[in-house]
Amino acid sequence: MRTIEVSAVTEQIKEMCIEANHFLSKDMEQALDEAAQTEKSPLGRQILKQLQENLQIAGEDMIPICQDTGMAVIFMEIGQEVHFEGGSLEEAIHEGVRRGYVEGFLRKSVVEDPLLRKNTGDNTPAIIHYEIKPGDQVKITVAPKGFGSENMSRVFMLKPADGIEGVKNAILNAVKDAGSNACPPMVVGVGIGRTFEKCEIMCKQALPREAGQHSTIPYAPEMKEELLEKINKSGIGPGGLGGSTTALAVNINTYPTHIAGLPVAVNICCHVNRHAVRVI
Repeated sequence: MRTIEVSAVTEQIKEMCIEANHFLSKDMEQALDEAAQTEKSPLGRQILKQLQENLQIAGEDMIPICQDTGMAVIFMEIGQEVHFEGGSLEEAIHEGVRRGYVEGFLRKSVVEDPLLRKNTGDNTPAIIHYEIKPGDQVKITVAPKGFGSENMSRVFMLKPADGIEGVKNAILNAVKDAGSNACPPMVVGVGIGRTFEKCEIMCKQALPREAGQHSTIPYAPEMKEELLEKINKSGIGPGGLGGSTTALAVNINTYPTHIAGLPVAVNICCHVNRHAVRVI
């Protein structure tokens, strides 16, 4: 059994909130560089160059990549041999987000009640997803999610008879409907299977996966390549102003489901796909 003080979790999450909002992950930086080199539209290349310049300024001057510094989504993969001491783990996570957004001078975008709309003033509460894993380590993923792209999320409760073509069409329709609202070039997270609520978590969990990695399901890589090609032929382009780069990646997660169902969820993220990952 390994003991971890919850204060260590707070400190890590504080730093990760600031890091994710100021610096692009290496895989997303590479994907954006490649897009800038292969984009066919002159206007599209200009938009991508402006995005790269924005990222450089953000890192050098410690200015957030985007004014919408997002709602903090936290994925906690906790080894079953870990014991937490020093207080509530959940409160420690919220405190890390609170310190990150206050000390990092990040925009506070969370309201206490969805209808009364009073701002909490510190970007808490966070959205936390827990998963128990073998071992004695804790993997933390902090993924601040802006709502321009979040509002474009879709869930489809398809029939099994719709099959793989029905799944592809649902994903393509979600991207088409999102258009420029998701701040393209985008990353498309897809969840297939489980239940209504779990497929939605799967698609969001797919977003921070390193670009180029695939699900272990045999058909997933081929589906990903086909969808990416069709999305990039949609003509939406960088900033929604036309071009051959509408998406940088399509990440697919799958899981067993009921014999009578075929849930599909799509969660789109803008070109920065902000996230930071650490293991303690």
